[in-house]
Amino acid sequence: MAELMAALAGPFRRGPAGLRSALRREAVGGPRGRGRPGTQVLRKNLQRGVVLSTGSFLVYEAHKLISGFAEVHASFRVEDVIEQADYLYGSGETEKLYRLLVQHKNSDDAELLWRLARSSRDLAQLGSTSAEEKKKLTYDSLEYAKKALEKNESHFAAHKWYGICLTDVGDYEGIKTKIGNAIIIKEHFQRAIELNPKDATTIHLIGIWCYSFAEMPWYQRKIAATLFATPPTSTFQEAFRYFHMAEEADPNFYSKNLLFLGKTYLKLNNKKMALLWLSKAKEYPAQTEEDNQVQKEALELLNSI
Repeated sequence: MAELMAALAGPFRRGPAGLRSALRREAVGGPRGRGRPGTQVLRKNLQRGVVLSTGSFLVYEAHKLISGFAEVHASFRVEDVIEQADYLYGSGETEKLYRLLVQHKNSDDAELLWRLARSSRDLAQLGSTSAEEKKKLTYDSLEYAKKALEKNESHFAAHKWYGICLTDVGDYEGIKTKIGNAIIIKEHFQRAIELNPKDATTIHLIGIWCYSFAEMPWYQRKIAATLFATPPTSTFQEAFRYFHMAEEADPNFYSKNLLFLGKTYLKLNNKKMALLWLSKAKEYPAQTEEDNQVQKEALELLNSI
């Protein structure tokens, strides 16, 4: 489970790094504004149709000045709030985004609720968030994702973020709970892919799930055996299949997917292909701290082959 925890939690906790830059893609179709520079984020959003119109931006700015996010105006349509939220998300305004969305925590709209789950999680991962508040936000994010699922079981992002948030909660409930939730987490990721087969980040996360179980240490396997009649298992071949699917869905979308393709090829004793993918990971343009760490690990692995 170590790889899964690191993939979901570690990158977000390292500030301007991590899966966040890849997860940003989901806002259009439904893995911290501390990611890429604003112009590049805006370019991505333009490519995928998530950009705030000039009119909506002016409405948003006026609302911000008048209310300071202190109250929800009845005249605001859900569509307007979503546009504002996606603009703030793409701009990296984590705290402002949370203040906007938390006003709608009692909403019955799944689109608002899964975004609130993601926003709560992002705020929890900020270094400035206290330990007590971090724990509260982590559990809140799971509740919002759960509510989003209750409102729309067919929304891929609700399943995706439920799986991610459930993983986070495991940090507070111990290794037995983490392993016990593993099957549920994978089921939600798989359901998300069924609903949106082109979401590369969810496909990548299933690959990480498979990789972590394929290399699970013996003592964790013993714990799993006490929790399940048939403990969850996987293979490096299965992990490879998902990493490859993610790359096909969105080529070069995430440096860590390149790294894990290389690492999985090593596990499968294919050094030639491992060299290829590790080289791609090493040469990936570093735009976040996580990219730098990926480059470092890829170089170390290349030197060890």
